[in-house]
Parts: sequence; structure tokens; C-alpha cells
Amino acid sequence: MWQTNLKVLAVVLGTLAVFTIVSSSIPQLQSVVPEDLSFSGDVTAEVLVAAGQTLFEGAGGCADCHGSGTRAPNLLADEAGTGLIGVRCASRVAGQDCKAYLYASLVDPNAYLVEGYVPIMADMSRTLSSEQLWALVAYLQSLGGEVTVTGADIESEGSGESTGAAVPASAAAAGPTSTSTDPVEIMTANACLACHIMDGAGAPIGPSFDGIGGRLSADYIRESILDPRAGASEGFGALIQLMPATFGEQLSAAQLEAIVQFLTDRR
Repeated sequence: MWQTNLKVLAVVLGTLAVFTIVSSSIPQLQSVVPEDLSFSGDVTAEVLVAAGQTLFEGAGGCADCHGSGTRAPNLLADEAGTGLIGVRCASRVAGQDCKAYLYASLVDPNAYLVEGYVPIMADMSRTLSSEQLWALVAYLQSLGGEVTVTGADIESEGSGESTGAAVPASAAAAGPTSTSTDPVEIMTANACLACHIMDGAGAPIGPSFDGIGGRLSADYIRESILDPRAGASEGFGALIQLMPATFGEQLSAAQLEAIVQFLTDRR
């Protein structure tokens, strides 16, 4: 009897050893999280620009949409003959200087939507700190323009005082884009087809809605809407940062369930 138990134990230990070796050989992927920034009041423009560029090109995920001019305005090159972003920012909205416009565009991106593009960008103040936002503004100003961001902008915002960058009232809180409970109307209002294909329309940036109910469960779909960073569908990991994480606040419970049920039924 003891010989049989010894054999069983040997098999179990051997199996565990094999799995340990295999798992340790698999590369471990880590989520890219924007590095926290901390600036003093006398921070230089050069430091702000360098930090903003690192954020724009890396963990901020900005270049994914703003580096080609297809899904969003190209911020790295001339856009339709209007010049680099550091030049055209000052003339985008009457009465707003470049710094104010760029900051407002980060925290309320759909207020001044550039013609020809759909509203797919989320309020970046939900995921980035004040220091990160102002570093991005400084970097964007440097692309053809003069950097006017200073440590005073960051300190003023932290103390609750005015920064001089007029932010539209709608930036205070994300509200629903539609009160309808019709799933197609809700998805249209929230520009879902800017990144997902449905019935041949849309863009293949995220998983297709066609047949999605046969691939994903209702719980997975619901979690992906509420917390898109929790996990990406196979093949879409590099683009997961493009999915806004604000739908939990923008959708009512009834609207959320209407979308989940609608997508689950698409088999």
C-alpha cells in the first residue's frame, strides 16, 4: 500500500515541477501605468516638456489616437494646413489662449470636438494627476509654439485657486449622453462604433460586436464596459487604453443592462 502512495506522491510532485518550470518560462506582462509626477513651483519648461513627451508617447496612450490623424486630430504634425498643435491651439476657440484650450481639451475633450472626428476621448483628469495634465499641456505647446505652463499652474490647481485655464462646466462631472434605453441609440450616442464594428459599420479598433454573444459571457461584457482595464480580449491588449473608463458614471443601470443584453444576444 505504501508503495502505491509513494508512486502517487511522486507523480504529483513531478507534475507540479513540470508546471512550475513551464510557468516560469512564460514572459510576464505588466500593465503600463503613467508614472507619478511631482514638481516644485520653480519647475522649468524643459522639465515639464520632457515629462509630457514621455507621457504622451508612452503610458498616457495619447499617441495611439493622436499620432496618425485617423481616429483623432494629429498632434504631432500639421493638421489640414492649420499648423502644429502648438500653433493652432491659440486659434481654436475665440477668447481662449493656447494653454487654456489645451487644458480644457484634456478634461472636457468633447466640448470643442474638431470637425470630422467622433467623441471617443474620455476626461483625462479621471486617470491623470494635475502634474501629468500640465506636463502634457507644456509638451503640446512646445510643438511649434511657446511653453507658458509654469509650476504656478500646478500649485494653483492644487490649492483650489483659478489656474487661468477656463474649463467648461460640463467637465465637472460626466453626464449621460442619452436618456434612451434603446441599446443601439445608447451606443450611437456614446460613439461605440468609433472603435467597434457592428453589422459592417464601425472601426476594428476593439472587438467586433458581430457575434460577440457567442464569444463572451454577459458578465465579461459588463465588466469590460465598467472596467475596461480589467482585461483585454485576445489581440486587443495594445489598444485597451483607448476604451474610456467612464461609462459606469455615464450610463444608468438600465442602460448598462440594455447594452449587455443586446450584445449577449448577438450570436
